[in-house]
Amino acid sequence: MTANKLVSLLESKGMTVFNRVKHSESAKKVDVVLRPTELVIFGNPKVGSPLMACIQSVAIDLPQKALVMEDEKGEVWLVYNSPRYLASRHHIEGCDEVLRKVEGALANFAKGATQ
Repeated sequence: MTANKLVSLLESKGMTVFNRVKHSESAKKVDVVLRPTELVIFGNPKVGSPLMACIQSVAIDLPQKALVMEDEKGEVWLVYNSPRYLASRHHIEGCDEVLRKVEGALANFAKGATQ
């Protein structure tokens, strides 16, 4: 499963996996049917702290999250908030190097989990 691959990859790269929220399993408890949907919450102070040093409000969006979900065709998707979105949302300026590092790391994790 993609979520398991993502978690293994994150942990192998020194990231902390804080939680896995299995939305589809929780939905069953209230008689709602969801296709497989799981949120993986992860981070590392080496990555997140420099971003928070740029602008503290970005902490509301950290640790990072990745959503692994299956669509109606049975295709599995891994989605996350891009650092560019966070930069826009929090008006981050002057931290391009940090944003590039985060963007590269997230892209690598997504690629590794989905191949």
